[in-house]
Amino acid sequence: MEWKTHDVTNVVPELRDYNLYTSDIALQEAVRRAGGGAHEPELSRYGEQLGLATTLHTAELANRCKPELQTFDRQGQRIDRVEFHPAWHTMMKMLREQNLVAQPFSDSRAGAWAAYAAGFSMHGQIEAGSQCPTSMTFASIPVLRKDAEVFRELSAKLYSTTYDARDVPIAQKASILVGMGMTEKQGGSDVRANTTLATPLAGSAGGREYSLVGHKWFFSAPMCDAHLVLARTASGMSCFFVPRFRPDGSKNAVHIQRLKDKVGNRSNASSEVEFLGAWGRMIGEEGRGVPTIIEMATHTRLNCVMGSTGMMRQALVQAVHHARGRSVFGRTLVQQPLMQNVLADLALESEAATHLMMRLAESFSHAGDDPLQRAYRRIVTPAAKYWVAKRAIEHAAEAMEVIGGNGYMDDSPTGRLFREAPVISIWEGSGNVMALDMMRAIQREPDAVAALVEDLRSFCHADALLRRHLDAFVNALKLDDASFERQSRREAQRLILLVQARLAGDHAPQAVSDAFITSRFDAEWGRTFGLLPRDTPCASIIERAWPI
Repeated sequence: MEWKTHDVTNVVPELRDYNLYTSDIALQEAVRRAGGGAHEPELSRYGEQLGLATTLHTAELANRCKPELQTFDRQGQRIDRVEFHPAWHTMMKMLREQNLVAQPFSDSRAGAWAAYAAGFSMHGQIEAGSQCPTSMTFASIPVLRKDAEVFRELSAKLYSTTYDARDVPIAQKASILVGMGMTEKQGGSDVRANTTLATPLAGSAGGREYSLVGHKWFFSAPMCDAHLVLARTASGMSCFFVPRFRPDGSKNAVHIQRLKDKVGNRSNASSEVEFLGAWGRMIGEEGRGVPTIIEMATHTRLNCVMGSTGMMRQALVQAVHHARGRSVFGRTLVQQPLMQNVLADLALESEAATHLMMRLAESFSHAGDDPLQRAYRRIVTPAAKYWVAKRAIEHAAEAMEVIGGNGYMDDSPTGRLFREAPVISIWEGSGNVMALDMMRAIQREPDAVAALVEDLRSFCHADALLRRHLDAFVNALKLDDASFERQSRREAQRLILLVQARLAGDHAPQAVSDAFITSRFDAEWGRTFGLLPRDTPCASIIERAWPI
């Protein structure tokens, strides 16, 4: 007999077939402010493509079907190849064809940095793992540019918008990806403790070719065509370009030991490797490897802010979509005052991150030495990476709670966001590393600090509460090193909230700006969401955030 136990009602359908760009008012406004109007048609097309049900299914497959390591081929030859599900290659192809690998460097149109930030953050809403190799490739470009000979050979392949997944020597490829290998077991973030040794090869051209012996505990995206690697020479830590194949076409001696079994970021392969006489070419000055590769890290930290911003946007969208379709106690969730408070608070956090992301992208677009732009690149970027990455974790957890049990399921969008969010807080420098990097930049860039403080003061002077917080930040700058270090996380948080307040005041509707400033600088403000003052226009804030 067939039994019917119940009808399926009051269950919210999955969000699909929507346009990520045209539904994001704050993002569109930011692109237009940056002079990126010429990029809007392609951003709209990409937003539509990302929101398709077929794309969402592809992203889910890429995360469900994890990469697998093939150490040897059937004939016993060492290949160290990582096999990916076709869904991974589809997501990578989308990124490459949208020029989200090299756009700020290869696209001469106005607003290219803004378009890149918008496209990159939108992609991260749907599939974040594929952003890892593309982010590192993007960040490798300013480093590789320092070696004219190497860049001349690689530039067309770095700038290409054709995806080439073949595992063949670089000379045979239409496009390439470049990863990064810095951390070792004994050092972690302390890369100066690395022991991998680079020995000059006799008779090498220009004395730039070396043989590397050692290991990397985290070797990001091992199927990249090459990696920038730190290794020790007679003059100290140096940076090397280490391809998968030697110049003669033979496989390089980079042996993958295993793939990491990560909490999230499952579509992307991360690995442990050993170098057994791997061929590498020195990039930059010998003994200056850490400053050389830190430039790469600075750009990937910008990507971290973009990635976390994208995750917050998607968590917000999923929460509001659910609240509008789910009825409880005779009303939809979105009509209930307490839920409105939570959703509006999530919306404020998402919009503030969007403004910050786009302002940082603007600072990177300025090639000159303007002190304020330099302050955003060197001081605000690590502080933003610290703050936004941590807020994304809390944000994803709250969105999951809005949806309830279904949101906690492993195959739900919020479940994947929650697993994915913490990696950004860890990758390219943990919270402590970011706070200390901000502190060091403050110490080294007094004119940039002065320009940043003056810019904030011009906005904060009319608000006694903001003035008090800015004065507290300025006073902290006068502390001795040990005292400032001890509270550098507090000052990173204070700085970013002041910057976000300033950006909201400049660019958001007054209701949004007032709600953000009033809540974030309230003495009773806590780190949970849903604590907005009772006179906050929650419904209009939610409507602006998700007008569909």
